[in-house]
Formats: sequence, structure tokens, C-alpha cells
Amino acid sequence: MESYRIEVKRTAAKEIGELVKADCQRVVAGIQLLASNPQPNGCEKLSGAQKYRIRQGDYRILYEIDDSTKLVTIVKVGDCREVYR
Repeated sequence: MESYRIEVKRTAAKEIGELVKADCQRVVAGIQLLASNPQPNGCEKLSGAQKYRIRQGDYRILYEIDDSTKLVTIVKVGDCREVYR
């Protein structure tokens, strides 16, 4: 399987930077795994949008997949109570 490129939007990068170090490392590790498998077990497609989400502890990573260009775009990262707003 060909690997995907990972692109992190500026707002998502800021959200990742604001996390506690241990949580930040866990989230970054989860994002890196998306390069080899953009739809891992446990990912869910969000209704009403072409976005997916994965869980990393108490945090959610929202992302979009473009299969034609092999690109995964990280849109938002946040606490489960805040990320969907």
C-alpha cells in the first residue's frame, strides 16, 4: 500500500502545540499512523461532512482524505467535548 502525505492545517498545529507533552506525543503518533492507513480500525466518518475522526485518549483528531492525491489533511484536534463545535 502506498503511503499518504500528511498535511496539518495551521489551526490544528496550534491546537496540538497547546496540549500537555504526553498528550501531544500520543496525538502526533496517531497522526503519523494515518500516513500508512488513513482509515484505521476505530475511525468514523462524520455525518454531513467528508471528514473522519479517530480517538487518541481524551482527544479527537478530525481529518479529510483525498485518495486521488494521496493526502490526509488534519483539520482539527481537541478535547472530545470541544472538537465538534
